Amino acid sequence: MILDDIYSVILQRKDNPEAGSYVTKLISEGKDEILKKIGEESVEVIIASKSGDRQQTISELADLWFHCLVLMAEEGVSHADVFQELERRFGRRGGQ
Repeated sequence: MILDDIYSVILQRKDNPEAGSYVTKLISEGKDEILKKIGEESVEVIIASKSGDRQQTISELADLWFHCLVLMAEEGVSHADVFQELERRFGRRGGQ
């Protein structure tokens, strides 16, 4: 799954910083910068959606998801952890 691949690269950059890597730069700037990027990307998703531009909305959602993955790596949270929480909240209940 692509999320596995992206998350793996993010973890590699975190553990083995690579010159010129955006992920390396973002992580080295610290959690506040990562959170700032998530805020910016969230606003861009809203603007794209309000404009009715489907492709731009998709692009901005991808940016938001990416930056959330960077935060997850910084916090030691895997997407499997998030999927497990979603399953707990919205999983099949009573055989639905």
